[in-house]
Amino acid sequence: MPVTKSAQKRVRETERKRLRNKPILSLCKSNIAKAERLIFLGEFEAARQAAAVAISSLDRAAEKGVIHSNNAARRKSRLMQKLNEAQASAPAKAKPKAAKARPKAEKPAPEELDSGG
Repeated sequence: MPVTKSAQKRVRETERKRLRNKPILSLCKSNIAKAERLIFLGEFEAARQAAAVAISSLDRAAEKGVIHSNNAARRKSRLMQKLNEAQASAPAKAKPKAAKARPKAEKPAPEELDSGG
């Protein structure tokens, strides 16, 4: 237990800050986990959108002082690195090939048909 009056006040302040910061940090973690899950499943378009949401929530948390700005930058960097590496290693989706234009067989000229005999 804190002994001095200032130490008791610090305990109260810390508890208030913890309760205020907890939902913000929880949201960040949930958004990052969702993006990582989509990366693991190979759904890259959805993962890219989820990563954007996660990055936005990390920026907001850093702006509010819940996490340090360098901490937010590191987490964003790691998330994007995972996404980019997964996309690079994933086999490219087979694009539907355009039908090749085959040159049509030329019909023999009418003169060639008559001179056959």
